Amino acid sequence: MSPREVAARQEDAVIIRPDFSGHAKPAEPARLSETQSEPVAAPASPVAPAPAAFVPKSPAMTVAYIVAGTLIALTQGLGLSFISTNLQQIAGPMSLTQVETTWLMAAYLFPNASLTLLLFKVRAQYGLRNFAEVAVVAYVLVCLAHFWVDSYHSALVLRFFAGVAAAPMTSLGFLYILEAIPPARKMNIGLCIALTALAIPAPITGLISPTLLDLGDYHALYVVEMGLAMVSLGLVYLLPLNSPPRAKVISSLDVVSYIFLAIALGCFAVVLTVGRLYWWTATDWLALPIIAGIIASAIFAMIELNRRNHLVDIRWLTSREILHFTGALLVFRIALSEQSSGAINFLRNAGMLNEQMAGLYWVILAGSIVSGIVCAAIMKPGRASAIHAVSLLFVAIGSYMDSRSTTLTRPEQMYVSQFLVSFASGLFLPPALAVGMGAALKRGPSYILSFIVVFLATQKIGGYLGSALYGTFVQWREQFHSFRLVSQLTSTDPLVAARLKQLGGAYGKVLTDPNQQTVQGTALLARQVQQQAYALAYNDSFLLTAYLSLAAFGCLCVHVAWRNREHFLPNSNPMPAAA
Repeated sequence: MSPREVAARQEDAVIIRPDFSGHAKPAEPARLSETQSEPVAAPASPVAPAPAAFVPKSPAMTVAYIVAGTLIALTQGLGLSFISTNLQQIAGPMSLTQVETTWLMAAYLFPNASLTLLLFKVRAQYGLRNFAEVAVVAYVLVCLAHFWVDSYHSALVLRFFAGVAAAPMTSLGFLYILEAIPPARKMNIGLCIALTALAIPAPITGLISPTLLDLGDYHALYVVEMGLAMVSLGLVYLLPLNSPPRAKVISSLDVVSYIFLAIALGCFAVVLTVGRLYWWTATDWLALPIIAGIIASAIFAMIELNRRNHLVDIRWLTSREILHFTGALLVFRIALSEQSSGAINFLRNAGMLNEQMAGLYWVILAGSIVSGIVCAAIMKPGRASAIHAVSLLFVAIGSYMDSRSTTLTRPEQMYVSQFLVSFASGLFLPPALAVGMGAALKRGPSYILSFIVVFLATQKIGGYLGSALYGTFVQWREQFHSFRLVSQLTSTDPLVAARLKQLGGAYGKVLTDPNQQTVQGTALLARQVQQQAYALAYNDSFLLTAYLSLAAFGCLCVHVAWRNREHFLPNSNPMPAAA
C-alpha cells in the first residue's frame, strides 16, 4: 500500500474523541468530573482544530519534504516575478504598453492579497491533504490555460485566476517545510528555511529570465512555470502532509465578512500598483477604488465588531502591542523596497538589462541564503530586538552606500550594499514572525487568523505601498532636479554651446543640415540631463531610506531601554527591609 493511501485511510479514520490509548496522559482530577458530566459521543465543535501530532521522519524524508516545500514556494514566486521582472520584455511581444502590462500585475494581486486568510479555514474544515491536492491541480490548470491567451482582456482574466490559484501555494510551501521540522525547532529553523524559500524566487527570476526569453519569448516563462507546477503536483501526491482532525470552522458570516475584506485589500493593492503610472492627482477614477476600499473596510470592521466568533478580532488588532508590532513590520517592509524598487530600477534606468545584472542577482540570492542560515543559528527567545537592530543598521549602511551612485555606476559597485540589504531582509522577518505568532498563540488558536491579517497587511500591502512611495518620491525628485539642472543651462554659455556642437556633430554623417544637427544634439543633451536628474533622485531615495532605518533603529533602542528601565534606573520606592 502506498504512503498516500495509508495516510488517506488514517485521515478518514480520524474522529475527534478522547484519547484512551495507553500512551495518553491520565486525566486530572479536576477535569474528571467535567468529563463525566458531558456526553462523550457528542463533543462540541471546536473553534479551531488541534494541530496534528508530529511524526518523526528519517533524514532522507526530512530533506525530501524541505525540498518539496522549497520547490512549491519557488513555483508560486516565479508566477508573479516573471511578470514584474520582465515588464519591458513582455510588453513588446504581447503588443502592450507599459501601463497595460502593469495591469496584469494588478489583476494578479487583487485576489492574492487576502485569499490566504480564508484558505486557513478552508484547509482546517476540508482537510489539509485535500486542500494540498486541489490547490496544486488548480495551479497546474491555470498555468496550462496561459498557452491559449490570445488577447489582452483574456490575459487580464487569466492573471486574476492565477492570483487565486497561487494564494494556497504560498501556505502550502510553508507547511511542507515545517512538516519535517521537530516542534522544538519549528519557530527558529523551520521559519528561517520557509522565509528563505519565499525570498529566493525574485533573484532566481532575474537569473533565468534572459535565457528563457531568448528561447521562446514569454511563452517559455509559462512553460517553466507549468513544468514546476507539474513537479510540485507529483511531490504533493508522493509526500502527503500529516493532517489534523477536521472541524467545522467556516460559517456563512465568515464568507460575507471575508468578501468585504478581500474587496478592501484588493482595491488598495490595485491603486498602489498602478496609481503612480497614471499619477495620483491627474486621474479622477483612481478615487473610486480608494473609496470602495475604505467603505469595504468599514463594513468589514462593523461586522467583526458585532460578532461573537470573530473571523478577525479588530479589538486585538488595535491594541497597543499589535499596533506597535504592525508599525515596526511596516516601516521595515518599506525600507526593504530600497532593493526591489530602488537599486534594481536605478540600474534599469541607467540602461542595464537582466543579463548585465546577473552578478547582482547572484549576490542578492547569496545574501538571502546566508541570512537564513545565520538567523537559524542565532535566533532564540529574547534576541529579537538585537537581531532587528542589526538588520536596521545593515539597511542603513547599504542604503547610504548606494546614495553615492552616479550615472556611471554599474552592478559591480552595488554588490556589497545589496548583499547587506538582502542579508538584513532575511535576518529581520523570522524573529518578527515568531514574536507575532507567539503573541497570537497566547490568546488562543483562533487569533492566528488575526495575526495573518497583520502579516498580510504589512508584507503584501506594505510591499505595494513601499514600491508606490519609492516610485512617487523618485519621480517628484527627478522633476525637481531636472528643473534645477535645466535652469543652469543656457545656449549662451560657451560650455553648453560646445557640448551641443559635439553632440550634434555625431549626426554629421547622416544629417547635412546644421540646424537638424543642432536639434538632434539638443534632444540628446536633454536625455542626458534627465538621466542625471534620475540618478540624483534615486540618490535622494537611498539617503531617505538610510535616515528612515536610523530613525527606526533609534526608536527600537528607546523602546528596549524603556522596557528594561528597572535595570538602568534605581528603584525610587525601595521596599522596607524585613525585620
